Amino acid sequence: QKYGYYHCKDCNIRWESAYVWCVQGTNKVYFRQFCRTCQKSYNPYRVEDITCCKQTRCTCPVKMRHVDPKRPHRQDLCGRCKGKRLSCDSTFSFKYII
Repeated sequence: QKYGYYHCKDCNIRWESAYVWCVQGTNKVYFRQFCRTCQKSYNPYRVEDITCCKQTRCTCPVKMRHVDPKRPHRQDLCGRCKGKRLSCDSTFSFKYII
């Protein structure tokens, strides 16, 4: 799971997402995300790691993207879980609980 930056060329809308699913050890994206305005699907134009550490107050010399786990996941715009019963955030956490 990575953090991605998106841009819809038709609507000129930009968004970011912490639900970018890549091949392990690479930035090759498995699932596209949909633009909330025109519903066209896109791959991110840039992908980066979500966190550099597990600490609440990060002291790493190189800061990476930290995400807000309380922010709701837009299942209707996600290529991985659109139209499915469970969303990515539920599926992802079950994988580590079991």
